[in-house]
Amino acid sequence: MTQRPAWKLSAMLKTFSMLPLLLAAAVLSAWAVYSVPPPVVDRMLEADLRKQADIWQRAVLLHLASSEDAFVLGDLDEHDEEYLSLVPATSDVYRLTLLEADGTIFWSTRPENIGERNTQPYFQSVVSQGLVYYKHAEKPATVVDGLRIAANADGSIPNREVAEVYSPVMHDGIFIGAIQFYSDITDVRNTFITRVRISLALISLVTVAAMTVVSVVVFKANRRSLRQVEERSAKDQEIMANQLQLAREVKLLGELNEWLQSCRSLEELFGMVSEFMSHLLPDSEGSIYVFSNSRDVLDGCSSWNGGSHKDHIQPGECWGLRRGRTYEFGASEVEFTCAHAEPHDGRPYFCFPILAHGETVGLMHLRARPSRAGDFSGCKQLAQMCAEQISMAIANVRMRDQLHDQSVRDPLTGLFNRRHMTDSLRKFIASSQERGQALSVVSIDVDHFKKFNDNHGHDAGDMVLRAVGTALEQACDGDEVACRPGGEEFALLLPNVSPEDAVTKAELLRQAIEDVVVRYGEKALPRISISLGVAHYPAHGTMPQDLLRASDEALYEAKAKGRNQVCVAEGASPLPRNPAALPEAGSAQEQKKGAA
Repeated sequence: MTQRPAWKLSAMLKTFSMLPLLLAAAVLSAWAVYSVPPPVVDRMLEADLRKQADIWQRAVLLHLASSEDAFVLGDLDEHDEEYLSLVPATSDVYRLTLLEADGTIFWSTRPENIGERNTQPYFQSVVSQGLVYYKHAEKPATVVDGLRIAANADGSIPNREVAEVYSPVMHDGIFIGAIQFYSDITDVRNTFITRVRISLALISLVTVAAMTVVSVVVFKANRRSLRQVEERSAKDQEIMANQLQLAREVKLLGELNEWLQSCRSLEELFGMVSEFMSHLLPDSEGSIYVFSNSRDVLDGCSSWNGGSHKDHIQPGECWGLRRGRTYEFGASEVEFTCAHAEPHDGRPYFCFPILAHGETVGLMHLRARPSRAGDFSGCKQLAQMCAEQISMAIANVRMRDQLHDQSVRDPLTGLFNRRHMTDSLRKFIASSQERGQALSVVSIDVDHFKKFNDNHGHDAGDMVLRAVGTALEQACDGDEVACRPGGEEFALLLPNVSPEDAVTKAELLRQAIEDVVVRYGEKALPRISISLGVAHYPAHGTMPQDLLRASDEALYEAKAKGRNQVCVAEGASPLPRNPAALPEAGSAQEQKKGAA
């Protein structure tokens, strides 16, 4: 009896052993085709409807005459109601409901629902906390407004898939109400489920067919063919592993970009960069350097994977910055080590100039980890993409900081403007209420400022304002804030300063202004003096407007008494009896005198 070669027996055994796998694959595919699509499609639809709800909400709030009055007072004009009633006709929403903060419906496309109140737990635990709430349920078709209902063959009413989204409405960080959107997703859900099932069925058929072909090939082929199949399988696995790795990298890059764009400061940004880079580039240790404001040095900002960075490096220490392009050490026959990479142990490294809007803003340095030096060059493209995302994020944060600074600063004096003053005062009052700390407000006005403009010109008046602003800024310590609300008016916010110290600081400031000499052309301008009014929290008010009004009234009193003095609002402790006994401000201010 002729014996089959061992490799053929092995192939036959493998073929027969694959039959149960084919059967299992077919059963699993059938189960997947039926069971997997609905939950997958539901998650996709939920994500899409959450985004759509945000768009719908913005459109509604944009068309309302006053969203705050609408949700706080339930005040809607005819234009508002006309627009709201048209929303179902211009979107996928078939019903729209506006709710107050306590859940009471004050407007709905179904007028009979007005006045009802949503008492469900999710309204208070989710929606009132500023979060979107999504609910999907199967309901009778009669609940869908505007739907033509066709009864089933047995006379029963068909069900529809209804998605219900609650989108919170916030004003200044406070929950004032919510918008409830109802959407009939039956048709689109069925369409997507059908498509996913068809796709899964095709994939399953292709998979089962491929497995069958492999079984036949393994059964009929010789040892060489079997080895080739195994080699091919190994290559496929390698390709799949590479694709999975690529998918992971793309996902991490997307997450990195999303997180970086939401950063509020460079410190927060560099912390995120370190965390992400340790996952994106596990084979390299790295560091980030960013040009200082003077652009004469680069400051070390962050490191990861065991890397380190110096506090400062010179731009000329990096061949990448000097040559204006990525420098790769370890790829050429002749090469030179960057000075900032010393001490160097011979491991390959990259230097990526970080560019934003055509300008170099920093440097990313990557060095192969000791155990991964052989595979290091493969990460160049990914590292370059990371550097590009980091560069744009740095530019965005800096631009955001510049725009914010411009929005809260007075362009003439550099002090904070009225908007920032009001915001800061609110925060200080909240902190004082919570911690019981002292708080004082000082209103300041330059005496006879109109004479400077009339007698010497507006340029001289601007120089006086800048000199006063400089003195106020130098007088501030810690969290104290100097502001210029407008004109010749200035203000000081003194958090965590006792009333007595606040009056003392005001008097010292008055003395310091007297010692300021402003030169205009070849002569000195007349002596500058200021009048000051002081108000304390909570003695003169617990609201910003009350404290500002009290300090202004004290300022008017100081002007009425002859100017160039400090007055405290009524009801507070009196001024020190002997102002001359206060510490001399002249000696401390001699360094601050300016000649314009």
